[in-house]
Amino acid sequence: MSIMALSFTLIFIMITILVSLWQKLGLEKDILIGTIRSAVQLLIMGYVLQFIFDTEHPLFLVLIPFIMISVASWNASKRAEGMSGVVWRIAVSIACTEIITMGLFIGFNIIEPIARYIIPMSGMIIGNSMIVSGLFLNHMKREVDASRGEIEALLSLGATARQAIHASLKRSVKASMIPTIDSMKTVGLVQLPGMMTGMIVAGASPVEAVRYQILIMFSITSAAAVTSIMLSQLCYRLWFTKDIRLRRL
Repeated sequence: MSIMALSFTLIFIMITILVSLWQKLGLEKDILIGTIRSAVQLLIMGYVLQFIFDTEHPLFLVLIPFIMISVASWNASKRAEGMSGVVWRIAVSIACTEIITMGLFIGFNIIEPIARYIIPMSGMIIGNSMIVSGLFLNHMKREVDASRGEIEALLSLGATARQAIHASLKRSVKASMIPTIDSMKTVGLVQLPGMMTGMIVAGASPVEAVRYQILIMFSITSAAAVTSIMLSQLCYRLWFTKDIRLRRL
């Protein structure tokens, strides 16, 4: 794609800003900031990846995912403002998901252990895990607020913190996984995912592109389950005080 053709894509941003102005949504500043940030971040990442792929230094296979996990954890933690210690819990959940997923990829020789495969796939796994983490925390806050009376009643009857909040945890885990599962049901019929589309546009065989997309969809679904369940186990005590009373967040 030429620079001229790329510049024409700003038309889509102009349409978005005009809609915001027309409907008085007040999103113009956020749209402009998001446009500039996304363009700059992607361009920088493009040059960084080009350098990494050329050097093939193994240090980058650890450094880049570490940076991704750190940024993803910080971003997802915004859904749980006021909860101390939530960032490292998210980071542990995403890191374990990344290690398990990449371990299976490499262990079963599904992908080659080189930067060209590991880094892009790590980005997809970590990015999806970040979304699942944010959804879980968001739903969990709502569930606890809605079920406060039930949780406190269970605590008064002698239930442990884990027992009292179990129903809310279960509903929140389920809610955080629904978008991933729904996308599996409609992929190929309603949407053609980015990886598959990108490979086809780049000239790869559609059948080969579909195989890689199936790999990504299945691994993302597993990652969503692992991240959500692990985060639920690490975070549920944050809703309680040391003497097992429900906090007000």
